[in-house]
Amino acid sequence: MALPEVARRTLIGDLRARVRGTVIGRDHPEYDHARAVWNGLIDRHPEVVVRCADVDDVVACVDAARVHRPIVSIRGGGHQVAGSAVCDDGLVIDLSGMRDVVVDPVARTARVQGGARWADVDAATQAFGLAAPGGEVSETGVAGLTLGGGLGLLQRTHGLSCDNVLSMTVVTADGVVRTASADEHADLYWALRGAGRGLGVVTEFTFALHPLGPDVAAAAFVYAPEDAGAVFRSWRQLAAEAPPTIAPEFALWALPPVPGLPDEIIGVPVALAFGTFIGAPADAATALEPFSRLGEPILDLSGTTTWVEAQSQFDFAIPDGGRYYWKSHFMDEPDDATIDLIVGHAARRPDPNSAVFVRTLGGAVDRIGSDETAFAHRGARFNVSVDAIWSDPALDDDSIGWARGLWNALEPVSRGMYLNFAGLGEEEGAVGGLILGAHEERVRRIRRTYDPEGVFESAAARP
Repeated sequence: MALPEVARRTLIGDLRARVRGTVIGRDHPEYDHARAVWNGLIDRHPEVVVRCADVDDVVACVDAARVHRPIVSIRGGGHQVAGSAVCDDGLVIDLSGMRDVVVDPVARTARVQGGARWADVDAATQAFGLAAPGGEVSETGVAGLTLGGGLGLLQRTHGLSCDNVLSMTVVTADGVVRTASADEHADLYWALRGAGRGLGVVTEFTFALHPLGPDVAAAAFVYAPEDAGAVFRSWRQLAAEAPPTIAPEFALWALPPVPGLPDEIIGVPVALAFGTFIGAPADAATALEPFSRLGEPILDLSGTTTWVEAQSQFDFAIPDGGRYYWKSHFMDEPDDATIDLIVGHAARRPDPNSAVFVRTLGGAVDRIGSDETAFAHRGARFNVSVDAIWSDPALDDDSIGWARGLWNALEPVSRGMYLNFAGLGEEEGAVGGLILGAHEERVRRIRRTYDPEGVFESAAARP
Protein backbone atom coordinates (compact mmCIF):
# COMPACT_ATOMS: atom_id res chain seq x y z
CA MET A 1 0.00 0.00 0.00
CA ALA A 2 1.32 3.44 -0.95
CA LEU A 3 2.09 5.86 1.84
CA PRO A 4 -0.26 8.85 2.17
CA GLU A 5 1.18 11.99 0.61
CA VAL A 6 1.97 13.67 3.93
CA ALA A 7 3.68 10.52 5.25
CA ARG A 8 5.65 10.17 2.04
CA ARG A 9 6.92 13.73 2.20
CA THR A 10 7.81 13.39 5.86
CA LEU A 11 9.69 10.15 5.24
CA ILE A 12 11.69 11.61 2.37
CA GLY A 13 12.31 14.82 4.29
CA ASP A 14 13.63 12.94 7.31
CA LEU A 15 15.90 10.86 5.10
CA ARG A 16 17.32 13.88 3.27
CA ALA A 17 18.06 15.56 6.60
CA ARG A 18 20.24 12.66 7.78
CA VAL A 19 21.60 10.77 4.79
CA ARG A 20 24.98 11.55 3.19
CA GLY A 21 24.18 9.43 0.17
CA THR A 22 21.50 10.04 -2.46
CA VAL A 23 17.78 10.05 -1.67
CA ILE A 24 15.81 9.25 -4.83
CA GLY A 25 12.07 9.87 -4.89
CA ARG A 26 9.67 9.26 -7.77
CA ASP A 27 10.42 12.68 -9.26
CA HIS A 28 14.20 12.23 -9.23
CA PRO A 29 15.88 11.97 -12.68
CA GLU A 30 17.65 8.77 -11.51
CA TYR A 31 14.45 7.12 -10.32
CA ASP A 32 13.94 4.63 -13.16
CA HIS A 33 17.57 3.60 -13.07
CA ALA A 34 17.53 3.28 -9.28
CA ARG A 35 14.49 1.00 -9.23
CA ALA A 36 15.77 -1.30 -11.99
CA VAL A 37 17.33 -4.64 -11.03
CA TRP A 38 19.10 -7.36 -12.99
CA ASN A 39 15.88 -9.28 -13.73
CA GLY A 40 14.01 -7.34 -16.42
CA LEU A 41 10.82 -9.15 -15.44
CA ILE A 42 10.73 -7.05 -12.25
CA ASP A 43 8.96 -3.69 -12.63
CA ARG A 44 8.39 -2.28 -9.15
CA HIS A 45 7.93 1.33 -8.09
CA PRO A 46 9.19 2.23 -4.61
CA GLU A 47 8.39 5.53 -2.97
CA VAL A 48 12.05 6.21 -2.33
CA VAL A 49 15.45 4.64 -2.93
CA VAL A 50 18.31 5.61 -0.62
CA ARG A 51 21.79 4.96 -2.01
CA CYS A 52 23.69 4.68 1.24
CA ALA A 53 27.21 6.03 1.49
CA ASP A 54 28.09 4.34 4.78
CA VAL A 55 26.77 2.52 7.83
CA ASP A 56 25.42 5.77 9.31
CA ASP A 57 23.16 6.13 6.27
CA VAL A 58 21.86 2.63 6.82
CA VAL A 59 21.10 3.48 10.45
CA ALA A 60 19.23 6.59 9.29
CA CYS A 61 17.14 4.49 6.90
CA VAL A 62 16.30 1.92 9.57
CA ASP A 63 15.36 4.67 12.03
CA ALA A 64 13.08 6.25 9.42
CA ALA A 65 11.53 2.88 8.62
CA ARG A 66 10.80 2.27 12.30
CA VAL A 67 9.07 5.66 12.64
CA HIS A 68 7.15 5.83 9.35
CA ARG A 69 6.62 2.08 8.73
CA PRO A 70 6.93 1.87 4.96
CA ILE A 71 7.38 -1.43 3.19
CA VAL A 72 11.15 -2.08 3.22
CA SER A 73 13.47 -3.87 0.84
CA ILE A 74 17.25 -4.10 0.97
CA ARG A 75 19.42 -3.97 -2.11
CA GLY A 76 22.90 -5.41 -2.24
CA GLY A 77 23.83 -6.54 -5.75
CA GLY A 78 20.24 -6.49 -7.03
CA HIS A 79 20.79 -9.88 -8.67
CA GLN A 80 18.29 -12.08 -6.82
CA VAL A 81 15.94 -13.63 -9.36
CA ALA A 82 12.76 -12.80 -7.43
CA GLY A 83 13.70 -9.11 -7.40
CA SER A 84 13.57 -8.85 -3.62
CA ALA A 85 15.95 -5.88 -3.77
CA VAL A 86 13.12 -3.56 -4.75
CA CYS A 87 9.55 -3.15 -3.50
CA ASP A 88 6.41 -1.35 -4.59
CA ASP A 89 5.41 1.79 -2.68
CA GLY A 90 8.10 1.52 -0.01
CA LEU A 91 11.69 2.26 0.99
CA VAL A 92 14.66 0.63 -0.74
CA ILE A 93 17.81 0.64 1.41
CA ASP A 94 20.40 0.50 -1.37
CA LEU A 95 23.92 -0.63 -0.46
CA SER A 96 25.14 -0.91 -4.04
CA GLY A 97 27.65 1.91 -3.56
CA MET A 98 29.26 0.15 -0.58
CA ARG A 99 31.55 -2.32 -2.39
CA ASP A 100 34.91 -2.18 -0.62
CA VAL A 101 36.85 -5.41 -0.10
CA VAL A 102 39.84 -5.47 2.28
CA VAL A 103 41.98 -8.60 2.31
CA ASP A 104 44.27 -9.71 5.14
CA PRO A 105 46.53 -12.23 3.38
CA VAL A 106 48.22 -13.30 6.62
CA ALA A 107 44.99 -14.09 8.47
CA ARG A 108 43.42 -15.26 5.19
CA THR A 109 40.31 -13.19 5.68
CA ALA A 110 38.41 -10.58 3.68
CA ARG A 111 36.14 -7.82 4.94
CA VAL A 112 33.46 -7.27 2.31
CA GLN A 113 30.88 -4.49 2.30
CA GLY A 114 27.23 -5.39 1.81
CA GLY A 115 26.91 -3.95 -1.69
CA ALA A 116 29.89 -5.81 -3.14
CA ARG A 117 29.60 -8.34 -5.93
CA TRP A 118 31.60 -11.50 -6.30
CA ALA A 119 33.69 -9.89 -9.05
CA ASP A 120 34.90 -7.39 -6.44
CA VAL A 121 35.80 -10.20 -4.02
CA ASP A 122 37.52 -12.37 -6.62
CA ALA A 123 39.63 -9.48 -7.94
CA ALA A 124 40.79 -8.53 -4.44
CA THR A 125 41.44 -12.03 -3.11
CA GLN A 126 43.14 -13.41 -6.21
CA ALA A 127 45.81 -10.73 -5.88
CA PHE A 128 47.01 -12.89 -2.96
CA GLY A 129 46.23 -16.32 -4.43
CA LEU A 130 43.16 -16.69 -2.21
CA ALA A 131 39.44 -17.24 -2.79
CA ALA A 132 36.16 -17.17 -0.90
CA PRO A 133 33.33 -19.58 -1.81
CA GLY A 134 30.97 -17.51 -3.94
CA GLY A 135 28.56 -17.80 -6.85
CA GLU A 136 29.17 -18.76 -10.46
CA VAL A 137 28.21 -15.39 -11.96
CA SER A 138 30.55 -12.55 -11.07
CA GLU A 139 27.82 -9.88 -10.91
CA THR A 140 25.93 -11.77 -8.20
CA GLY A 141 25.70 -9.80 -4.96
CA VAL A 142 27.73 -11.12 -2.04
CA ALA A 143 25.02 -10.37 0.52
CA GLY A 144 22.05 -12.03 -1.14
CA LEU A 145 23.94 -15.15 -2.14
CA THR A 146 25.54 -15.59 1.29
CA LEU A 147 22.43 -14.94 3.37
CA GLY A 148 20.54 -17.53 1.33
CA GLY A 149 23.24 -20.17 1.78
CA GLY A 150 25.54 -19.68 -1.17
CA LEU A 151 25.96 -22.52 -3.68
CA GLY A 152 29.09 -22.32 -5.83
CA LEU A 153 32.04 -24.16 -7.30
CA LEU A 154 33.94 -24.27 -4.00
CA GLN A 155 31.10 -25.71 -1.93
CA ARG A 156 32.21 -29.36 -1.90
CA THR A 157 35.80 -28.41 -1.03
CA HIS A 158 35.34 -25.49 1.37
CA GLY A 159 31.61 -25.27 2.10
CA LEU A 160 28.87 -22.83 1.21
CA SER A 161 29.36 -19.06 1.25
CA CYS A 162 27.52 -18.87 4.58
CA ASP A 163 29.79 -21.54 6.06
CA ASN A 164 32.80 -19.30 5.48
CA VAL A 165 31.43 -16.18 7.18
CA LEU A 166 33.32 -15.47 10.40
CA SER A 167 31.28 -12.44 11.39
CA MET A 168 28.78 -9.90 10.08
CA THR A 169 28.09 -6.25 10.88
CA VAL A 170 24.31 -5.85 11.07
CA VAL A 171 22.02 -2.87 11.57
CA THR A 172 19.04 -4.37 13.38
CA ALA A 173 15.52 -2.99 13.49
CA ASP A 174 16.22 -0.81 16.54
CA GLY A 175 18.90 1.07 14.57
CA VAL A 176 21.76 -0.49 16.57
CA VAL A 177 24.92 -1.65 14.79
CA ARG A 178 25.73 -5.14 16.01
CA THR A 179 28.37 -7.77 15.32
CA ALA A 180 26.98 -11.25 14.69
CA SER A 181 29.49 -14.05 15.17
CA ALA A 182 29.98 -17.25 17.11
CA ASP A 183 30.84 -15.11 20.14
CA GLU A 184 28.43 -12.17 19.78
CA HIS A 185 24.71 -12.44 19.07
CA ALA A 186 25.23 -16.08 18.16
CA ASP A 187 21.51 -16.62 17.53
CA LEU A 188 21.47 -13.85 14.93
CA TYR A 189 24.68 -15.24 13.40
CA TRP A 190 23.03 -18.66 13.15
CA ALA A 191 19.93 -17.30 11.42
CA LEU A 192 21.76 -15.03 8.98
CA ARG A 193 23.60 -18.03 7.57
CA GLY A 194 20.88 -19.40 5.33
CA ALA A 195 17.61 -17.75 6.39
CA GLY A 196 18.04 -14.75 4.10
CA ARG A 197 16.18 -11.52 4.66
CA GLY A 198 14.19 -9.86 7.37
CA LEU A 199 16.81 -10.01 10.12
CA GLY A 200 18.49 -6.64 9.61
CA VAL A 201 20.77 -4.93 7.11
CA VAL A 202 24.17 -6.58 6.80
CA THR A 203 26.68 -3.88 5.98
CA GLU A 204 29.84 -6.00 6.16
CA PHE A 205 30.91 -9.65 6.06
CA THR A 206 34.20 -11.15 7.18
CA PHE A 207 35.01 -14.27 5.16
CA ALA A 208 37.58 -17.00 5.66
CA LEU A 209 39.73 -17.38 2.54
CA HIS A 210 41.39 -20.42 0.98
CA PRO A 211 44.46 -20.82 -1.24
CA LEU A 212 43.45 -21.19 -4.89
CA GLY A 213 44.53 -19.99 -8.30
CA PRO A 214 45.39 -18.09 -10.27
CA ASP A 215 44.60 -21.02 -12.60
CA VAL A 216 42.11 -23.86 -12.33
CA ALA A 217 41.47 -26.85 -14.58
CA ALA A 218 38.07 -28.09 -15.68
CA ALA A 219 36.60 -30.86 -17.79
CA ALA A 220 33.76 -29.65 -20.04
CA PHE A 221 32.10 -31.84 -22.66
CA VAL A 222 29.17 -31.15 -24.99
CA TYR A 223 26.83 -33.95 -26.11
CA ALA A 224 24.09 -34.27 -28.71
CA PRO A 225 20.52 -33.97 -27.36
CA GLU A 226 19.68 -37.58 -28.22
CA ASP A 227 22.46 -38.68 -25.83
CA ALA A 228 21.30 -36.46 -22.96
CA GLY A 229 19.59 -39.21 -20.95
CA ALA A 230 22.47 -41.66 -21.18
CA VAL A 231 25.07 -39.01 -20.37
CA PHE A 232 22.98 -37.74 -17.44
CA ARG A 233 22.86 -41.27 -15.99
CA SER A 234 26.63 -41.71 -16.36
CA TRP A 235 27.26 -38.27 -14.89
CA ARG A 236 24.96 -39.07 -11.94
CA GLN A 237 27.18 -41.98 -10.95
CA LEU A 238 30.37 -40.01 -11.49
CA ALA A 239 29.09 -37.06 -9.44
CA ALA A 240 28.07 -39.33 -6.57
CA GLU A 241 31.57 -40.82 -6.41
CA ALA A 242 33.60 -37.67 -7.09
CA PRO A 243 36.08 -36.50 -4.45
CA PRO A 244 35.31 -33.21 -2.69
CA THR A 245 37.97 -31.46 -4.79
CA ILE A 246 35.70 -31.80 -7.83
CA ALA A 247 32.66 -29.62 -8.59
CA PRO A 248 30.51 -31.74 -10.96
CA GLU A 249 27.70 -30.01 -12.88
CA PHE A 250 25.33 -31.11 -15.61
CA ALA A 251 23.21 -28.90 -17.86
CA LEU A 252 20.58 -29.11 -20.57
CA TRP A 253 20.98 -25.91 -22.52
CA ALA A 254 21.71 -24.36 -25.91
CA LEU A 255 25.11 -22.73 -26.20
CA PRO A 256 24.91 -18.99 -26.83
CA PRO A 257 27.31 -17.27 -29.26
CA VAL A 258 30.78 -17.59 -27.78
CA PRO A 259 33.94 -16.69 -29.70
CA GLY A 260 35.67 -19.86 -30.84
CA LEU A 261 32.61 -22.12 -30.87
CA PRO A 262 31.62 -23.68 -34.21
CA ASP A 263 28.70 -21.81 -35.79
CA GLU A 264 26.73 -25.02 -36.30
CA ILE A 265 26.44 -25.63 -32.56
CA ILE A 266 25.27 -22.15 -31.53
CA GLY A 267 21.67 -22.17 -30.33
CA VAL A 268 21.30 -25.95 -30.68
CA PRO A 269 19.94 -27.86 -27.65
CA VAL A 270 22.75 -29.89 -26.07
CA ALA A 271 23.74 -31.65 -22.88
CA LEU A 272 26.83 -30.46 -21.01
CA ALA A 273 28.90 -32.18 -18.34
CA PHE A 274 31.35 -30.14 -16.28
CA GLY A 275 33.88 -30.93 -13.60
CA THR A 276 36.01 -28.18 -12.06
CA PHE A 277 39.07 -29.22 -10.05
CA ILE A 278 39.59 -27.15 -6.90
CA GLY A 279 43.35 -27.26 -6.57
CA ALA A 280 46.50 -26.93 -8.63
CA PRO A 281 45.89 -27.69 -12.34
CA ALA A 282 48.96 -29.95 -12.34
CA ASP A 283 47.11 -32.28 -9.97
CA ALA A 284 43.85 -32.31 -11.91
CA ALA A 285 44.35 -34.91 -14.65
CA THR A 286 43.54 -38.06 -12.69
CA ALA A 287 40.51 -36.56 -10.95
CA LEU A 288 39.04 -35.13 -14.17
CA GLU A 289 39.78 -38.08 -16.47
CA PRO A 290 36.48 -39.92 -15.75
CA PHE A 291 34.55 -37.00 -17.28
CA SER A 292 36.00 -37.99 -20.67
CA ARG A 293 34.24 -41.38 -20.47
CA LEU A 294 30.60 -40.30 -20.13
CA GLY A 295 29.77 -40.80 -23.80
CA GLU A 296 30.76 -39.58 -27.26
CA PRO A 297 31.02 -35.78 -27.04
CA ILE A 298 30.50 -33.54 -30.02
CA LEU A 299 32.78 -30.92 -28.49
CA ASP A 300 35.50 -30.89 -25.83
CA LEU A 301 35.84 -27.53 -24.07
CA SER A 302 38.11 -28.80 -21.29
CA GLY A 303 41.15 -26.81 -20.30
CA THR A 304 42.76 -24.46 -17.83
CA THR A 305 41.60 -20.95 -17.14
CA THR A 306 42.00 -18.40 -14.38
CA TRP A 307 39.76 -18.58 -11.32
CA VAL A 308 38.43 -15.10 -12.14
CA GLU A 309 37.44 -16.30 -15.61
CA ALA A 310 35.89 -19.49 -14.22
CA GLN A 311 33.79 -17.39 -11.85
CA SER A 312 32.51 -15.19 -14.67
CA GLN A 313 32.13 -17.76 -17.46
CA PHE A 314 28.31 -17.54 -17.50
CA ASP A 315 28.02 -13.76 -17.15
CA PHE A 316 27.38 -13.25 -20.85
CA ALA A 317 24.45 -15.68 -20.82
CA ILE A 318 22.40 -13.82 -18.20
CA PRO A 319 22.87 -10.10 -18.91
CA ASP A 320 21.29 -7.21 -17.04
CA GLY A 321 17.73 -6.63 -18.19
CA GLY A 322 17.04 -10.16 -19.44
CA ARG A 323 13.91 -11.91 -18.25
CA TYR A 324 14.40 -14.64 -15.65
CA TYR A 325 12.30 -17.07 -13.67
CA TRP A 326 14.22 -19.73 -11.73
CA LYS A 327 13.04 -22.40 -9.32
CA SER A 328 14.92 -25.32 -7.85
CA HIS A 329 14.71 -28.46 -5.76
CA PHE A 330 17.24 -30.11 -3.51
CA MET A 331 17.06 -33.87 -3.92
CA ASP A 332 18.75 -37.19 -3.41
CA GLU A 333 20.25 -39.03 -6.36
CA PRO A 334 17.69 -38.81 -9.21
CA ASP A 335 16.43 -42.17 -10.44
CA ASP A 336 16.06 -43.03 -14.11
CA ALA A 337 12.43 -41.92 -14.25
CA THR A 338 13.35 -38.52 -12.81
CA ILE A 339 16.17 -38.14 -15.32
CA ASP A 340 13.78 -38.99 -18.18
CA LEU A 341 11.30 -36.43 -16.83
CA ILE A 342 13.93 -33.69 -16.68
CA VAL A 343 15.35 -34.43 -20.13
CA GLY A 344 11.91 -34.61 -21.73
CA HIS A 345 10.69 -31.38 -20.16
CA ALA A 346 13.92 -29.54 -20.98
CA ALA A 347 13.43 -30.41 -24.65
CA ARG A 348 10.15 -28.44 -24.61
CA ARG A 349 11.52 -25.15 -23.30
CA PRO A 350 10.02 -22.15 -25.14
CA ASP A 351 13.33 -20.33 -25.53
CA PRO A 352 16.66 -22.06 -26.21
CA ASN A 353 18.38 -19.83 -23.66
CA SER A 354 16.40 -21.52 -20.89
CA ALA A 355 18.19 -24.35 -19.11
CA VAL A 356 18.20 -27.00 -16.43
CA PHE A 357 21.32 -27.01 -14.24
CA VAL A 358 22.17 -29.82 -11.84
CA ARG A 359 24.75 -29.06 -9.15
CA THR A 360 26.37 -31.56 -6.80
CA LEU A 361 26.46 -31.11 -3.03
CA GLY A 362 28.05 -33.25 -0.34
CA GLY A 363 31.68 -32.99 0.72
CA ALA A 364 32.33 -29.93 2.87
CA VAL A 365 28.64 -28.94 2.74
CA ASP A 366 27.89 -31.92 4.97
CA ARG A 367 30.82 -31.38 7.34
CA ILE A 368 28.71 -28.65 8.95
CA GLY A 369 26.07 -30.06 11.27
CA SER A 370 22.48 -29.80 10.09
CA ASP A 371 21.58 -27.52 13.02
CA GLU A 372 24.73 -25.37 13.01
CA THR A 373 23.31 -22.83 10.55
CA ALA A 374 19.85 -21.90 9.30
CA PHE A 375 20.64 -23.46 5.91
CA ALA A 376 18.34 -26.47 6.00
CA HIS A 377 19.54 -28.73 3.21
CA ARG A 378 22.64 -30.51 4.50
CA GLY A 379 22.53 -34.09 3.29
CA ALA A 380 20.93 -33.35 -0.08
CA ARG A 381 23.02 -34.74 -2.90
CA PHE A 382 21.95 -32.47 -5.76
CA ASN A 383 20.24 -29.20 -6.58
CA VAL A 384 18.18 -29.16 -9.78
CA SER A 385 17.62 -25.60 -10.97
CA VAL A 386 14.98 -24.88 -13.62
CA ASP A 387 16.14 -21.65 -15.25
CA ALA A 388 13.75 -19.92 -17.61
CA ILE A 389 15.79 -17.30 -19.50
CA TRP A 390 14.33 -15.22 -22.30
CA SER A 391 14.17 -11.66 -23.68
CA ASP A 392 10.86 -11.37 -25.53
CA PRO A 393 7.98 -10.27 -23.23
CA ALA A 394 5.63 -12.22 -25.48
CA LEU A 395 7.21 -15.39 -24.04
CA ASP A 396 6.56 -14.45 -20.39
CA ASP A 397 3.64 -16.80 -19.82
CA ASP A 398 5.14 -19.72 -21.73
CA SER A 399 8.55 -19.41 -20.09
CA ILE A 400 7.21 -19.07 -16.55
CA GLY A 401 4.76 -21.90 -17.20
CA TRP A 402 7.56 -24.14 -18.47
CA ALA A 403 9.66 -23.56 -15.33
CA ARG A 404 6.74 -24.01 -12.96
CA GLY A 405 5.66 -27.12 -14.82
CA LEU A 406 8.96 -28.94 -14.34
CA TRP A 407 9.32 -27.69 -10.77
CA ASN A 408 5.84 -28.97 -9.92
CA ALA A 409 6.54 -32.31 -11.57
CA LEU A 410 9.69 -32.77 -9.45
CA GLU A 411 7.99 -31.98 -6.12
CA PRO A 412 7.53 -35.69 -5.20
CA VAL A 413 11.31 -36.18 -5.10
CA SER A 414 12.18 -32.80 -3.54
CA ARG A 415 14.10 -32.33 -0.30
CA GLY A 416 13.37 -28.62 -0.23
CA MET A 417 13.89 -25.38 -2.07
CA TYR A 418 16.90 -23.06 -2.43
CA LEU A 419 16.08 -19.52 -1.32
CA ASN A 420 18.26 -17.90 -3.96
CA PHE A 421 16.45 -19.71 -6.78
CA ALA A 422 12.96 -19.09 -5.43
CA GLY A 423 11.28 -17.66 -8.52
CA LEU A 424 8.65 -15.02 -7.95
CA GLY A 425 4.90 -14.88 -7.98
CA GLU A 426 1.83 -15.36 -5.91
CA GLU A 427 2.68 -18.84 -4.66
CA GLU A 428 6.11 -17.91 -3.28
CA GLY A 429 4.90 -16.43 0.00
CA ALA A 430 3.93 -19.89 1.27
CA VAL A 431 7.22 -21.72 0.72
CA GLY A 432 8.99 -20.90 4.01
CA GLY A 433 8.88 -24.53 5.11
CA LEU A 434 10.43 -25.70 1.84
CA ILE A 435 13.28 -23.21 2.27
CA LEU A 436 13.90 -23.40 6.03
CA GLY A 437 12.64 -26.91 6.79
CA ALA A 438 12.80 -27.78 10.49
CA HIS A 439 14.48 -24.43 11.18
CA GLU A 440 11.46 -22.32 10.23
CA GLU A 441 10.10 -21.76 13.75
CA ARG A 442 13.52 -21.04 15.25
CA VAL A 443 14.13 -18.41 12.56
CA ARG A 444 10.76 -16.83 13.33
CA ARG A 445 11.64 -16.59 17.02
CA ILE A 446 14.95 -14.91 16.24
CA ARG A 447 13.24 -12.46 13.90
CA ARG A 448 10.79 -11.55 16.65
CA THR A 449 13.67 -11.06 19.08
CA TYR A 450 15.54 -8.61 16.88
CA ASP A 451 12.53 -7.06 15.14
CA PRO A 452 9.56 -7.23 17.55
CA GLU A 453 7.73 -4.41 15.74
CA GLY A 454 8.07 -6.01 12.29
CA VAL A 455 10.10 -3.23 10.65
CA PHE A 456 11.60 -5.78 8.22
CA GLU A 457 8.53 -7.99 8.07
CA SER A 458 7.85 -7.13 4.42
CA ALA A 459 11.43 -8.02 3.48
CA ALA A 460 11.18 -11.35 5.30
CA ALA A 461 7.92 -12.23 3.54
CA ARG A 462 9.51 -12.12 0.08
CA PRO A 463 11.88 -14.90 -1.04
